[in-house]
Amino acid sequence: MVNNEGRGSSTRALVLHPVLPEDRNDARGPESRLEEAMGLAAAIDLEVAYARAIRVTRPRPATLLGTGAVEEVAALVKEAEIGLVIVDQSLTPIQQRNLERDWKAKVIDRTGLILEIFGKRARTREGQLQVELAALTYQRSRLVRSWTHLERQRGGFGFLGGPGESQIEMDRRLISDRIVKLKGELEEVRRTRGLHRKAREKVPYPVVALVGYTNAGKSTLFNRMAGADVFAKDLLFATLDPTMRSIMLPSNRKIILSDTVGFISDLPHGLVEAFRATLEEVMAADIILHVRDVSHPDTEAQKADVVTVLKGLGIEVDTDERVMEVLNKLDRLGEEDQQTLLRQARRNGGIAISALTGDGLDTLFDAIDRRMVAGREVVEFDIDVSDGAAIAWLYGKGEVLDREDDETRARLRVGLDPADLARFQDRFPYRSREQALAS
Repeated sequence: MVNNEGRGSSTRALVLHPVLPEDRNDARGPESRLEEAMGLAAAIDLEVAYARAIRVTRPRPATLLGTGAVEEVAALVKEAEIGLVIVDQSLTPIQQRNLERDWKAKVIDRTGLILEIFGKRARTREGQLQVELAALTYQRSRLVRSWTHLERQRGGFGFLGGPGESQIEMDRRLISDRIVKLKGELEEVRRTRGLHRKAREKVPYPVVALVGYTNAGKSTLFNRMAGADVFAKDLLFATLDPTMRSIMLPSNRKIILSDTVGFISDLPHGLVEAFRATLEEVMAADIILHVRDVSHPDTEAQKADVVTVLKGLGIEVDTDERVMEVLNKLDRLGEEDQQTLLRQARRNGGIAISALTGDGLDTLFDAIDRRMVAGREVVEFDIDVSDGAAIAWLYGKGEVLDREDDETRARLRVGLDPADLARFQDRFPYRSREQALAS
């Protein structure tokens, strides 16, 4: 039913993927791009009434699409009583305004859609701050010239519900003022995260971070490894807020497992910046598990997108020894494809698993264990037998390979990461036998 403004239902959507000239050599085809855009729409419970890819020979500054395409969509919007058109490209404020006028429907672009999803999914205070900052930065060019002060928000972040923001005090503030305030709050989040990280370094337990394309199965793998109950569903951006759990490997080595926000192609730059505090957990991780959905037809293109985001964080996937590739969703492949993937994994150093069934998890745990000890130094210490704290520290953080005790001294041969060796010697007054001989 058309509302009083002459528009259809705001949840009944038309998804368009304009195929621009620069997209012709894209690793993904237009149909795959369109399918992903439909998945994004479904992620916030929109009813996708129609979806189509439109080839754009010469993008128009006023509307992006050609005149014929604009008129064709306008007729479809009117006939099908569509209230929302999602354009799976970036639109300028002028293009968005003109298309809304021509189609008499709400129009949002890819960035607006992703921000809307993030706005609805963020649960923690930190996540809400990060999404709000990205949303306001995006909105600034679209609102500041039209409204001096903000209207009260009816829901979401302003892309589906109208201009304005989610908290009452924002009605009396300019967007720019709010952005400054949010940046200050997020700086405090970043500082707090840094303090937490330093506290973990004093414990210390190695951090294993999960990264990957959205819907690659990170949260399912997290639940399988940690015995947790993080929300996991076959849905784009099913989880946003980072989650951490301490788990015990089969070798009795304790680690901290961290799940992070999923990546996506053309991830809005503002979101990457806003979530930098969260992504710092990845940058500081001891091991980074790049989880891939190998059953997806665009798995290689998805890998390239993740590599691009990680590179922006200063992590070179090809040369950073912390990165391990986890080839997930083995259960979705046929027997022959499974065998091919397993051979490929052995050849390239990846680990093929099914987070859903648990197949390959033992291999993954063993690989993490081996990576943990790969850079370890084997050192010997003579510890006063009465110094229980130092002895307990070595047992808790290192791997005690041999021990001999007499009445006053405990001689331990221990495998330690270089960083842990430095931490031990910062805390306790002992030099290793190797250091004593070197001096």
